[in-house]
Amino acid sequence: MAEAVEQKIGETKTKHEERYQQKRKQWNAKNRYNGSVKKRKWEDPPEDPEAVRNFDPASRVKKRKCVIIMGYSGVDYLGMQRNPGTKTIEEDLLGAMLKHSWISEEAFGQPQQVQFMRAARTDKGVSAATQVVSLKLPENVDVEALNRDLPDQIRVFAVKRVTKGFNSKSNCDARTYTYTLPTIAFASHGEKPDINSYRVPSDILDKVNETLKMYEGTKNYYNFTSKKEFIDPSAKRFIMSIECSEPFIPEETTVEFATIKIKGQSFMLHQIRKMVGLMLAVVRGHTPSETILKAFEEQRYGIPTAPGLGLVLNRIHYEKYNVRFGEDGCHEPLDFAAEEPKIEEFFRRKIASTIVETELKTGSMAEWLDTLPLHSFEPRDENEVSEWKSKQKAKSDDGDDDGDE
Repeated sequence: MAEAVEQKIGETKTKHEERYQQKRKQWNAKNRYNGSVKKRKWEDPPEDPEAVRNFDPASRVKKRKCVIIMGYSGVDYLGMQRNPGTKTIEEDLLGAMLKHSWISEEAFGQPQQVQFMRAARTDKGVSAATQVVSLKLPENVDVEALNRDLPDQIRVFAVKRVTKGFNSKSNCDARTYTYTLPTIAFASHGEKPDINSYRVPSDILDKVNETLKMYEGTKNYYNFTSKKEFIDPSAKRFIMSIECSEPFIPEETTVEFATIKIKGQSFMLHQIRKMVGLMLAVVRGHTPSETILKAFEEQRYGIPTAPGLGLVLNRIHYEKYNVRFGEDGCHEPLDFAAEEPKIEEFFRRKIASTIVETELKTGSMAEWLDTLPLHSFEPRDENEVSEWKSKQKAKSDDGDDDGDE
């Protein structure tokens, strides 16, 4: 009897041991590649015998992390970021890259597969003299061939190899934007000067720069964007510098223009356009300069948003990256010095000229100035239906000035 019991126990232990070993093998097979199973399936020949016979090892293209340095005129586009069913910069760029086998069909549908990321997400109508996109690309790509299949409004200046973990957005130290506008925007709201003959006086230009200086430093910009609250830490932004250039008269015109240059760590939705809008309201005499200081406080204010036409993403800055990797012998510095002639030529030919021509043709700034007196520049009731709560406006917001949100 005892022998029968021992034999039964032994058989049970054996079965448990066999079952344990079987489960152990299954677990090892399932977890062997630590989450890289999909990548291994893509890299290795398929298990199907017919597919193995037709498998071409050359199809396994080795890819490395790179950046695409590009520029574009955004006047006819609904922003940088891809939005199905709309005309965007990324849609045209991805389409051209697919045609030239820079990316696969799968990556065209899901760009995150190749770690696609833009340094800044520009809004409807906003242009970029320098935009940086990071992604994984084949080692040998033909930039000139790609440019031939891109619209004239988009130009790729160069492709550079970067470190494996590089991200064009998170590795960016700062961004510089410019805003170009006719100087008639600086005239007092009581004046009705002719746009062709108006020349901004030096004292008015000094007032413009004095007003712009009020934005420098770390401020709470929740009043200069939408869907933000005063206590939200992300509403605080650091503006390094902001100034207005000397006026200039573009070729073949008699209208005077000026350019505001602003450098900051990052910007929120419509922040720059609202900064310009409130500055113009102060300079033109619609509201005192103290309104800018009040707008940094907790009370809700309605801030006018200047037209998007003159806004340009001018430069992307990677100082920290360049210090660490720019001279390691394996990676090029991201200072764009080598690309500067191409960038300047494209900016002059496709961006600056388009801004001037479109402004003179449509009068977008003059039309916007006519609406400026409609703003009260007084504190608003949180329950009041206003610009920052307008559902209609929210539907028209296609992206950020910069794109950190």
